[in-house]
Amino acid sequence: MHYSIIIPAYNESRRIEPTLNKVLAYLAHGGWDAEVIVVNDGSRDRTAQIIRGYAGRNPLLRLIENPGNRGKGYSVRHGMLEARGEIMLFSDADLSAPIEESEKLFAAIRAGADVAIGSRWLQPQLQTLPQSVTRQLFGRVFNLALRLVLGLRFKDTQCGFKAFSRRAVETIFPLQKIEGWGFDPELIFLAERKGLKVVEVAVRWAHEAGGSIHPVRDGLRMLLEVLRVRCYWMAGKYSGAEPTLPPTDGSPRFN
Repeated sequence: MHYSIIIPAYNESRRIEPTLNKVLAYLAHGGWDAEVIVVNDGSRDRTAQIIRGYAGRNPLLRLIENPGNRGKGYSVRHGMLEARGEIMLFSDADLSAPIEESEKLFAAIRAGADVAIGSRWLQPQLQTLPQSVTRQLFGRVFNLALRLVLGLRFKDTQCGFKAFSRRAVETIFPLQKIEGWGFDPELIFLAERKGLKVVEVAVRWAHEAGGSIHPVRDGLRMLLEVLRVRCYWMAGKYSGAEPTLPPTDGSPRFN
């Protein structure tokens, strides 16, 4: 079975090297049939240069460039729609969830799930370095909003560690409209509305300081994006033709 690991990156020159070292070493040690796709979201630092250097030494790694800075949601969708795996996972560039935890999500997909959500709150004791109280508070408020607005009953939708079957990627990513931080609940909402099986899987997790999310400013922005998802659904905007993904055998992509 072929796996794809997608890593969105924006100004990650400080963290991308240790991340790539860990991911590539993990895949090599396990003998995985896999590819690693790093999506550069218009970084203004040395992120792209570093990735190109790694890609030149490792055929498993590919760099994909966004047309400027478009947001994490755009980056994840871009990587997913270019990936060739049968099971596809995206991970934040800081590896707050260690790459070794990916096997838990892959196992859930192989067992029949279409979407496997890494969760920090199913077993909170697995958090080796928790978020600040402020971030946890805003997270709980956001989770309540998701329950009220979108009917999502999961404990953690925002963990940057999720796996998808190819069927799920083909079904929901072409419909995705949110390009910013609020894309996670949109994907889960669409998966459930399309009849896909979504499971939540407890993972080890350690909060990485220095992230680019501001809990108040970006939290409010995400709440607005959640309301947009509901409006889009009620207006019937999540329908239409779905573009073709690259074939799993590595042959050229045709639209």
